[in-house]
Amino acid sequence: MKPLRSLLTPYFFLAPALAVLALTVFWPALQAFYLSFTEYGYDITQPPTWVGLENFQLLLRDDVFWKTLGNTLIYLVGVVPVLAIAPLALAILANQKLRGIRWFRVAYYTPVVISMVVAGIAWRWLYAETGLFNQLLQSLSGQPVRIPWLTSPQIALFSVMAVTVWKGLGYYMVIYLAGLQSIPPELYEAAAIDGSDGWRKHWDVTVPLMRPYLFLVAVISAISATKVFEEVFIMTQGQPRNSTKTVVYYVYEQAFQDLEMSYACTIGLVLFLIILTLSLIRLWFSTDVPEPLS
Repeated sequence: MKPLRSLLTPYFFLAPALAVLALTVFWPALQAFYLSFTEYGYDITQPPTWVGLENFQLLLRDDVFWKTLGNTLIYLVGVVPVLAIAPLALAILANQKLRGIRWFRVAYYTPVVISMVVAGIAWRWLYAETGLFNQLLQSLSGQPVRIPWLTSPQIALFSVMAVTVWKGLGYYMVIYLAGLQSIPPELYEAAAIDGSDGWRKHWDVTVPLMRPYLFLVAVISAISATKVFEEVFIMTQGQPRNSTKTVVYYVYEQAFQDLEMSYACTIGLVLFLIILTLSLIRLWFSTDVPEPLS
């Protein structure tokens, strides 16, 4: 039987990190949970009063909240499938022994290391009425083109989604690339003998072996899409007519613009439950990720 000191040693090493997490994550989360059942008066410097479930009842009647929740769901449906499939195709290409393939990898990973502030400003210029995209379309059509990429309620959200996809392709490509490099070449050779060659070998061999990675990327990208904020804040401020406003941006707006701290905590609690569900799904299936093949 191990002595007590040996059993407690790992926890001594974990104690500093746990203390930091308790002060910066757990305690603020508990405070936010309490505030969701309270309400501040006109003077925010005074202690809040207990109102029970009134904030949640208000939330059910809040049309803007349901609009932002719908926008967030559209973001999930539009971004997650692309970020789960397109990076796999890029990883398959990047895994080939081709001349200059390292530069290809660097090119696709560069957006990951670029600050979202810089990327958002650059894309906002590209989307401008006289920006590069409209200029290219005008040169191709020979007629004046003024597509309102960020000012039309019908397409503004999809324009912001394109930035999220562009920024995440390289990150998820690296995850897939790690999985691809663990697949023995002998499996592809055996598949070629059975008549599976070209792109078909990836359908017969790669996709089944990469299925746990596909699910992992789908869950991670879903959590990221649920928490999207920087793109919206920099490019559209949730406009036009709340068409690009997401749940996280609505929390920010209520807390720091309207100073409705308690109501913002209520919205944040609902968002927390959504993200917690996605996180539990990820943990449930995390054991399915295969060990590197030898």
